[in-house]
Amino acid sequence: MDETALIRDAQNGDLDAFNRLVLAYQDALYNTALRILGDPEQAADATQEAFISAFRHITSFRGGSFKAWLLRTVTNACYDELRRQKRRPTTPLEPETDDEEEIESPRWLADSSMTPEQKAEADELEHAIQHCLNNLPEEFRAVVVLADIQGMDYSEVAEAARVPLGTIKSRLARARLRLRECLQGFWELLPAQFRLGEGANA
Repeated sequence: MDETALIRDAQNGDLDAFNRLVLAYQDALYNTALRILGDPEQAADATQEAFISAFRHITSFRGGSFKAWLLRTVTNACYDELRRQKRRPTTPLEPETDDEEEIESPRWLADSSMTPEQKAEADELEHAIQHCLNNLPEEFRAVVVLADIQGMDYSEVAEAARVPLGTIKSRLARARLRLRECLQGFWELLPAQFRLGEGANA
């Protein structure tokens, strides 16, 4: 994918070019929104709002990381949703059926190679992570999702969050400490990549 050419075409009003960019980044934006909001339906709405906003304002993109630019857009959409709620989200990660029964195995956790026991452990891990993320202040939650889940480097997170690099480092340090304390009871279940603060980029 020639991202630069697609962006240029999209800035000239080419909807097909923009749709190709959407396909490339929709999973990253949705997963970011899901971690921040903790609710699949709200995450889908925020992702849609983010892409609509991105298309309307794509002429304002002046280079740099397009992914960071998009993630800033979806993070702002999530903040708007949280402000509308005027409360922290408490909805469980699992979506519900039309009968309001939780789906035991969400599609994004499905892995045919996992045993039932491994799936149960993965479900419990997801509950623990989302519960602890939900308990973080909004600004902490966003930076830890962008850095530790989306894998963005600190400068990209700073660009996405529109705050100084030093602030990002401070927020991440405090967010990781709170997450580590919250997840202590689930420590044995955590794979290495979620042991926050160990081997993190500087």
